[in-house]
Amino acid sequence: MRSSGQTMSMHRPIRWLLLPVLLWLGGCNAVLLSPAGDLAVRQRDLIIISTGLMLLIIVPVIVLTLVFAWRYRAANRDAHYNPDWDHSTVLELLIWSAPLLIIIALGAITWVSTHKLDPYQPLTRLDDSRPLPPGTQPLTVEVVALDWKWLFVYPEQGIATVNELAAPVDRPIRFKITASTVMNSFFIPALAGQVYAMPGMETRLHAVVNRPGVYEGFSANYSGAGFSHMRFRFHGLSEDEFGRWVQTVQAAGSPLSRAAYTQLAQPSEREPVRRYGSVDANLFDAIVNRCVQAGQVCQKDLMARDAQRAVGMGAAVCTASNTLGEPLFGTGASAPGEVLR
Repeated sequence: MRSSGQTMSMHRPIRWLLLPVLLWLGGCNAVLLSPAGDLAVRQRDLIIISTGLMLLIIVPVIVLTLVFAWRYRAANRDAHYNPDWDHSTVLELLIWSAPLLIIIALGAITWVSTHKLDPYQPLTRLDDSRPLPPGTQPLTVEVVALDWKWLFVYPEQGIATVNELAAPVDRPIRFKITASTVMNSFFIPALAGQVYAMPGMETRLHAVVNRPGVYEGFSANYSGAGFSHMRFRFHGLSEDEFGRWVQTVQAAGSPLSRAAYTQLAQPSEREPVRRYGSVDANLFDAIVNRCVQAGQVCQKDLMARDAQRAVGMGAAVCTASNTLGEPLFGTGASAPGEVLR
C-alpha cells in the first residue's frame, strides 16, 4: 500500500500542471457577457435570464438527487422503507407545475425578446438610459462576404475597406449584408448577434456601439478552406476620429471598380487590410443581383421579366376565356356557357 507521503508527492505534478491552465483560462475575455453595444447587452441579459430560469429546476434536481442517494444509502438503517408506495398527488403537482410555469415564463420572454431584438428593426434607443435622439441618421455599411475575407462599403462616404470596419460610438449602424459565392455568417460578438450572409440575397442588421475600442469580428459559418482566417477588426471611434479615418481611407487613392472587385473576389487566405478611396456607386446592388461583370443580366431584371410574362399570360388566358364563353376557374358558373366576371 502507498503511504500518504507517496500519494501527496504524486499529486504535486498534477497541481503544477493545473496552475498554468487555470491562469490561462483566467485571461479569457467573455465578450458575450461584457459586450460594448446595446443590442448585444440585451441579448446577454436574455441569456442570463433564460439560464437562471432553467437553473431553478436543474439545481434542485441535482441537490435532491444527492440528498436521496445519501438518505437512502444501504448503510442507513434508519431510512424509512416503503416498497408499496407508488403515488403522491402533492409530489406530482410539484414535479409538473414548476417546469410548466418555467416553460411558460421562458416562452413569454422569448416571444417578446424575439420581436424587440429583430435585426431588421431600426433602433429606438442608444442604451437602457438614452432614447434615440430625433432626427438621428444611421450609418449605412454594405457588407460582402468573400472567399475568404470581408468587404465593407460605405456608400455615403464613397469608400470601401477589406477586413477593417469602423463606426462612431453612439450612432446607429445599418448593415446591409450579402455574400459572393457561399453562405457565411457576419458576427461581431461585442456588437450584436450573428446574421447570415447569403449570395443573391440581402439581409439586415441594426446595431450600435456604446464604448470605444477595437473588437473582433469573424464568420461563424464554415465556408471553405480559408474560413478560420476570415476575421476582421471593428473600431469603435468618436465622431472626430471616424471623420479622420474616413479621410485617411479616401486618401488611399485606389478605386474599387467592378473590374477591381472581380479580382478581389477571387479566393484568397489571410488577406491584409485594404482601403479604397472611391467605389462604384452601384457595386453592392450588382453583387446582390449577380450582375457585376459586363453582359450579365441582373436577377431583379429577370424577375421583372418573369412577372411581366406571367401577367401577359394571365391576360391572354382571360381574353381566351371571355372569347370562348367558358368559366376560367372551378365550377362557379350555374349554367352552361356562363362566364365568370
